[in-house]
Amino acid sequence: MYKYLTAILALLGTTTAHCELHQLDTAVEAYLKAQRTGQITGFTSIFDNYTWLGYFENSVKLPIHNNTLAKSLPISHTRTIRDLTLCSTYTEVVVNSTKDPYVIGTQLRFGNHRINRVDSIVTRPGDWLFNITGFAYWTAQENWDTIAVEKRDSRTTIRRAADAYLDLFNNPNTTVPWGTPCVRLEGGLYGDPGPNGTCAVGVPQGVPLTNRRYVIDETVGSVQVLLDFGQSKWPDSHHFRIESGKIRYVHTLTHCGVPNCGLSNGTDGASKK
Repeated sequence: MYKYLTAILALLGTTTAHCELHQLDTAVEAYLKAQRTGQITGFTSIFDNYTWLGYFENSVKLPIHNNTLAKSLPISHTRTIRDLTLCSTYTEVVVNSTKDPYVIGTQLRFGNHRINRVDSIVTRPGDWLFNITGFAYWTAQENWDTIAVEKRDSRTTIRRAADAYLDLFNNPNTTVPWGTPCVRLEGGLYGDPGPNGTCAVGVPQGVPLTNRRYVIDETVGSVQVLLDFGQSKWPDSHHFRIESGKIRYVHTLTHCGVPNCGLSNGTDGASKK
């Protein structure tokens, strides 16, 4: 019995051990190569077959050879954050194509130092406020650079800021650490990029944001959350930049399954987030 328990504890230790940066970077490079080429063999070679949980696209588990990843896409921009504590990554992928545009948000999670889950939000024309020109332009203008060590927020502070924002949708009494300026990139619609820009507008009420899965990178003050949006449980990504404990940027991607989530196109200033 003792030997059995020792073996189990050793396995758990291996599974939950913190990652190394080069391991996460190698995995992200393999993911992006697969997405650019549509050839996934190199990517799947670093999956952990013992703890494999699956490939998920817009909250649906799909065969690894039959999904958007298996399609060659001309990627024009990426941004990646790395979580060395939870052993995970998040990558924002922009395909600025006039014929077949995409904005994709992908979490990679690891077991035994190998990928054991791929979770993507894949947005295209018809998804909430999708505008590839707007998204591609504005995401490239923003500063998500590394933050000096002495100015970095803790994981707790970064996550607390994101949770406050997300909790506000279902609890209007939530205190949110708004930054000034703060600007939201929503599908492709951008807020006020000026010095007085605010994110404290256009937030609906009575909308639960549940099933949150986090990737936190203290080095760039960033947290990304995959979640189920509202009663319809639309697959959604919220990606935050936190500076000095306050929200600076928010990027949202939402796949609805119906054109523009059946709501306003946003040109009248309306927003669901």
